[in-house]
Amino acid sequence: MSTPPSETERHEVTLSREEEWVVHHSLVARVDEALDEDTSPPSQLLTLVELVESSDNTGRFTQSQLQRLSTLLTDYLDREETPSRDIEFGRSAIDELDGVLETQE
Repeated sequence: MSTPPSETERHEVTLSREEEWVVHHSLVARVDEALDEDTSPPSQLLTLVELVESSDNTGRFTQSQLQRLSTLLTDYLDREETPSRDIEFGRSAIDELDGVLETQE
């Protein structure tokens, strides 16, 4: 059985430096939470961290990675403890991710 196109096809996402920082911070916070609970972070989460860290304002993600990233970032922004300075750039990053997802439907 072959892999669905959404899992092999990569989509380019361009984020500003500030957006990329908020995305990175939201992912690292999740990794830290898992480690604080003495559990291993999910491999999918670690893969997203690696992709964001390896990019230079542009990342190439599968459709499911984009969906997961958008969900994780939304969860991060909805937290009470999220710094207000992250909200604007986090929302614009979500708009960018969702815009790429919409073009794939």
